[in-house]
Amino acid sequence: MKNHIIIVAAALAMSLNTSAQTTTSTDSKARFGIYGGVNFQNINGKDANGNKLENSLVTKFHVGISEEIPLAPDFKFQVGAQYIGKGAKGDFIYNVNNKDVLITREISMNYIEVPLNLVYKPLVGSGRFILGFGPYVGYSFGGKAKFTGTLAPADRNINYTKTAPINETNNFANYKPLDVGGNFFFGYELRNGINFVFNSSLGLININSQTNNKLAEKNTGFGLSIGYRFK
Repeated sequence: MKNHIIIVAAALAMSLNTSAQTTTSTDSKARFGIYGGVNFQNINGKDANGNKLENSLVTKFHVGISEEIPLAPDFKFQVGAQYIGKGAKGDFIYNVNNKDVLITREISMNYIEVPLNLVYKPLVGSGRFILGFGPYVGYSFGGKAKFTGTLAPADRNINYTKTAPINETNNFANYKPLDVGGNFFFGYELRNGINFVFNSSLGLININSQTNNKLAEKNTGFGLSIGYRFK
């Protein structure tokens, strides 16, 4: 009986040592990953009169790739590229023939983003806890503004320009293509490389290109993603 206990204990120790070696080996090399998921976006800031914007969330999606580079035990540098949809929905006062009318505008913009993150991934159970943050730089393309309501203007493409013409006070679709912000995320990675992450982002610059009023808009959002980190 005593010999059986010793044999079982030795086998368990060898198993744990092999698992630790595998984990250490995996943890010491760069690893490529893919991910995708759903995100809920908004645009916060001030309207043309300087009042707080009262937009509502819109549902978008994101897909991306990333490379995870070891810096120190449990610490990684993560660089990647992703497509992400952003936007918001809200009511605006629109002037038609010197008459103010209420319209609803939904902004949809496509972004290619490059996030640069510091990630902490300690062992928790058989997998790893994920905690990360860092800046991102994004560039927008192919956006659309949709309008509904009485006397609403026709839908139009986003006009990407650094500075909108001063006389375009009723356009509601002038935006800068560049976006810069920060992101924060946490989640869990299983031993097989599958991971689940909750992420949030906050734009740090005004993306609206109007200069003749107090309008200022910044992207914000949060979402969930599922990914796979190759060994």
